Amino acid sequence: MTCLQDDAIFLGKSDNGEGENQYFPLKWGNRHGLIAGATGTGKTVTLQVLAEGFSSAGVPVFMADVKGDLSGLSRDSEMEDFLVKRSQLIGFLDEYDAAPFPTVFWDLFGEQGHPVRTTVSEIGPLLLSRMLELNDTQEGVLNIAFRVADGQGLLLLDLKDLRALLNVVNEQRAEISSAYGNVSPQSIGAIQRSLLRLEDQGAGKFFGEPALDLRDFMRTDKDGRGMVNILAADKLMNSPRLYGTFLLWMLSELFEELPEAGDADRPKLVFFFDEAHLLFNDAPKALLEKVEQVVRLIRSKGVGVFFVTQSPDDIPDTVLGQLGNRVQHALRAFTPKQQKAIRMASQTYRANPAFNVEEVITAMGVGEALVSTLEGKGQPSIVQRTMIRPPSSKLGPVTKAVRKSIMMESLMSDKYDTAVDNESAYEVLQERAAKAAKHAEKEKVSKPKKRSSSRQSVGEAAVKSLVRSLSSSVGRTIAREIVRGFMGALKKR
Repeated sequence: MTCLQDDAIFLGKSDNGEGENQYFPLKWGNRHGLIAGATGTGKTVTLQVLAEGFSSAGVPVFMADVKGDLSGLSRDSEMEDFLVKRSQLIGFLDEYDAAPFPTVFWDLFGEQGHPVRTTVSEIGPLLLSRMLELNDTQEGVLNIAFRVADGQGLLLLDLKDLRALLNVVNEQRAEISSAYGNVSPQSIGAIQRSLLRLEDQGAGKFFGEPALDLRDFMRTDKDGRGMVNILAADKLMNSPRLYGTFLLWMLSELFEELPEAGDADRPKLVFFFDEAHLLFNDAPKALLEKVEQVVRLIRSKGVGVFFVTQSPDDIPDTVLGQLGNRVQHALRAFTPKQQKAIRMASQTYRANPAFNVEEVITAMGVGEALVSTLEGKGQPSIVQRTMIRPPSSKLGPVTKAVRKSIMMESLMSDKYDTAVDNESAYEVLQERAAKAAKHAEKEKVSKPKKRSSSRQSVGEAAVKSLVRSLSSSVGRTIAREIVRGFMGALKKR
């Protein structure tokens, strides 16, 4: 059993089984959270336990699976000895059983899950500029290109649409520069090169149709359990900017599409973002402000966001201050910088007189964590040293065969697995170019040609000879004498 209370998720027991059960109240699930700790301290298990709890409560979950371990949520726990021992240690043995959870696999590259796609227009110039690693000038040109597309009614669905649009902007840059601002061929070339790099990373598969309907993340199974949506992110981690931008795009889309939810007894959807520091690394100020705004406001739409990272200082203070639920696993203090981070982290908790938080953070074992959740009217609870319960689903990844069978049985297979190439900017611009070429050919054919002949009359020869002679000063003098003699002869007549 994952939830020992109807309105809360059982996390574990404090003080190695001698204290009270620790719960995560579902009511505060949309107030966001942080799961932090050094590598190998148990973050993945905590993540799995929370996902199981939300799913059991009918709350859909989205998780970025960086190491491939979370696919085990789709299968029963193998009830290994160390898991049974832990459940006994915290007094959970009688309730501990194995259970799988309804799972959907997704993958931006379409290899380990159903393809995740969006259109170039939907991602927008701000996020696309970060994905392409453009500077301010190049970002400005990209904004102009999007403005031109809007003005001409051009749909930007995939990267070939954007490339075709950039070619048109380059050809018409004189007119466009006078209307929107300077567009240089150097900036266009830099953007085109960045697009090529993005395609080399496999990101071209991310842009196109059918585009992801985020409501497909918010489904339940026939038993009312929330679907666990797992994004394969092991390959995606090789393109950290693409990873971070994709996560931010999903949050932004949810914020724009979902209606206000008010204060509900549980969230509509919960996101877990592993390696969360990638969302903020080298992010420009405008993007950080957007992240802060989305995190601050999306809770009113009933969406909870949990950032999973090694240290709390990986998260900007403006965002960290909005994370009311904290699960802190052990941190290591090998350098002065790490010692400072531990001291800062310990000061963010409501103190427990039973222990020194700063000392405990470095002394906890694997599977232990400092837990503080919101309670009552939304105030933080006193921090508790907690042994996290074992998950009911399988620890570690499933086999490729199991993953493939789950994908084949999924309702999302028919909807997303086959790409569709609808008419968009590329096709429209190709058609315009073909019409322009055809029109130019017609003009060339219909225009009458001037007759030319190699034969010359005596008069024409004389005129040409005269013109040639006029090209020199001597010639001009002789010509004058000839004209005078000719005019004199006429007078005599």
